[in-house]
Amino acid sequence: MSKNIGIYICSGCEIGKALDFDKLCQLASSAQNVTVCKSHKSLCSVEGFDTINNDIKNESIEKLIIAACSPRAKTEVFDFPENILLERTNLREQIAWCMEPGEEDTQMAAEDYLRMSITKVNNINIPTPFIAENISSDILVVGGGITGITAAIEAAKAGYNVHIIEKEERLGGWLNKLHKQIPYVAPYNKSIDPEIEDKIKELEQFENIKIHTSTSIQNISGQPGQFHITLLNGKAETIIVGSIVTATGWQPYDANKLAHLGYGKPNVLTNVEFEEYVKNNPSRDLPKNILFIQCAGSRDKDHLPYCSGFCCGTSLKQATYIRELSPESNVFIVYKDIRTLGLYEEFYKEVQKDDQIFFTKGEIEEITEKSGNLKVQVKDTLIGEDISLSVDMIILATGMVPNSTLDLNLNYRLGKGLPELKYNFSDSHFICFPYETRRTGIYAAGSLRAPMDIAASKSDATGAMLKAIQTIEATKRGEAVHPRSGDKSYPELYMDRCTDCKRCTEECPFGAYDENEKGTPIQNPTRCRRCGICVGSCPERVISFADYSINSISAMIKSVHVPDEFEEKPRILVFVCENDAYPAMDMAGQKGLKYSPYVRVIPVRCIGSVNKVWISDALSQGFDGILQIGCKPGDDYQCHFIHGSELTETRGENIQETLETMMLEPERMRTEFVEITDYDKIPQIINDYVEEIQLIGPNPFKDM
Repeated sequence: MSKNIGIYICSGCEIGKALDFDKLCQLASSAQNVTVCKSHKSLCSVEGFDTINNDIKNESIEKLIIAACSPRAKTEVFDFPENILLERTNLREQIAWCMEPGEEDTQMAAEDYLRMSITKVNNINIPTPFIAENISSDILVVGGGITGITAAIEAAKAGYNVHIIEKEERLGGWLNKLHKQIPYVAPYNKSIDPEIEDKIKELEQFENIKIHTSTSIQNISGQPGQFHITLLNGKAETIIVGSIVTATGWQPYDANKLAHLGYGKPNVLTNVEFEEYVKNNPSRDLPKNILFIQCAGSRDKDHLPYCSGFCCGTSLKQATYIRELSPESNVFIVYKDIRTLGLYEEFYKEVQKDDQIFFTKGEIEEITEKSGNLKVQVKDTLIGEDISLSVDMIILATGMVPNSTLDLNLNYRLGKGLPELKYNFSDSHFICFPYETRRTGIYAAGSLRAPMDIAASKSDATGAMLKAIQTIEATKRGEAVHPRSGDKSYPELYMDRCTDCKRCTEECPFGAYDENEKGTPIQNPTRCRRCGICVGSCPERVISFADYSINSISAMIKSVHVPDEFEEKPRILVFVCENDAYPAMDMAGQKGLKYSPYVRVIPVRCIGSVNKVWISDALSQGFDGILQIGCKPGDDYQCHFIHGSELTETRGENIQETLETMMLEPERMRTEFVEITDYDKIPQIINDYVEEIQLIGPNPFKDM
């Protein structure tokens, strides 16, 4: 059904100096369903905004095209009612500020972008949100340590019902084994009593928190708003929750692997073992000379390559209470580095004031037993000489190893637990979205996600719970969560054409699709993050969104004017991901960096959402080359949708087949990856590729 389109072109911010507005308005006015086309010197001004709003009312405008600055700019100004479909055409950052003003090629670029926008709004619709039935506002917290307890308390304070489960008989986790804690506040001169009992009492005061101890999870199925959890505590119990915070914690590194540091010899303990020893024997005499070995197995390629963060503070704390319990004891601390972040540095300074606590940087060379003592050889010290210590006890500052999440027993085709990073910590997009795992609505917090001490774990719990609450509220509105927050579209499947190839179920990073025994996809709409990777995966064009589909992008591609081969003006189609590449292009424009006017840019939700149909259509249309620019893949991925960029690489074989079928050179297709800060690389990437395409020559499909 046709819709009235209003087009508004801004001449401010140097756009008017770069372009011929009469030609743009003439092009727009003659386009399909365009009711109004106006230009204004400042559309973001009160006067400009009122002009648009008056036309919406008086001209029954239903679809808007704002041809002005980037869609990433002035979002608070160009905010219209939900019944108005808005499209932003980027004439400022990606034309006026990066191309030569007044040039024919610059004008042609602007006209093409306007054509693409008009074509797009004629082929998309305002999404109708998917609202699941019987959405639960309850929240499940898995793990009853300090992280889980803090998360549950924060949710209860916000008015949500919480189920907290713990596999042990009582809450508290590792804090139950602590003799003392590191001080959080001034004067930082002594360790403090553990806070866990007070936190448990606080938790128990909330009537909207139900505590399940000695409880495990038999199964988790469903999706945000409708997670069905089967709990086991002698008998099975089923609860329904809207979101989940996982805080299952950590285990100490296996000290049996540290025989070279003396473990297995008498009076050689780990930091955890020593903490329990003192807690259970607070009045027992401590040895005269005690040595702490920092980074015991940590920051070591043969053991734990990472720093666990809490070990240095723990050793300082233990040294402090050793001196309190046994004033005659001497403490030696051999370290690689002392890492006491933030205000913990104040605690470190206080510990240094004790003349019977000796610090030295060094590497442990050898540990032997002699006459009931432990002889320790230390090399590479700060004084430049090896030293020898004779001590009665050694405490190894061992690091953290995250617990497995397989006990979640997720009923997902992608696995029972949460995906893990290379050190087995629960996966999260640590750069942009900490807490968020690949399982929408399930959040990781505390030392399950990264090495953390108590204070950091409590802060992490609060952040994760905030995201869990946001998920529930977004699900009630039918909106996506991170990174396309607020997006009300969702994938619609035309099953009559589905061939059960399982590409969508296998490639979706978030488990939004299950499948039946035939391989037919079964949707879990509230798991979807609207990345569109399934759109790119489907060879039969079965999957689409109301405002992002195979047909809408194909129509945009076909709307571009492609000069014939005799004009010697190549056309390069550039797909850019909206998360890193598109902002980088904007920044290039803001910096005044120039690149070729021969490119035509189409933003995509994720570079992994590019369907090979679009590539075929572009080449058939006569585009001379296709450039894809996405987020960087790899172990430390920056792709906002986890592995969209990697999928682009693995799908390359299919693209090459398309090129071979069309008898075209493989160089007519290229993929590049950038970080959001790589704005300075954008012009070089584009200009180098345009130059290469010019050397290859025109696409033989031109004018066919």
